[in-house]
Amino acid sequence: MMKQIATGLLAATVTVIAVSEANAWNRNRTVTTNRGTHSLSASGSCANNTCTRNATRTGVYGGTATRSGSVTCDPASNSCSGSRTTTGPNGGTIYREGEVHW
Repeated sequence: MMKQIATGLLAATVTVIAVSEANAWNRNRTVTTNRGTHSLSASGSCANNTCTRNATRTGVYGGTATRSGSVTCDPASNSCSGSRTTTGPNGGTIYREGEVHW
C-alpha cells in the first residue's frame, strides 16, 4: 500500500514539474457499454508551483466517487508535497498525503 502511495505521489510530482505555470484544463468523458454509462468530469490547474485536480466519476450503476488533491513543489528545497481526498459512492472517505525529496 505504501509503495502505491509513493508511486502515485511521484507520478503527480513529475506531472507538476512538466506542466507550465497557470495552466488549466477540463476533461469530460462518457463511455456507454452494454452494462450502462460511465462518466468522468475532471478539471485542474497549476500556478505558483502548485497543481490541483478535482474529478467526479459516475459508474454504470449510478454510484458517484469524487477525488480532489494538490501537489506543491519547492525547487529551493528540492521537494514536493501533496495530498488528496477520495470519497466513494457510499460516503467513505480516504485521505492521503506524502512528500518527495530529490
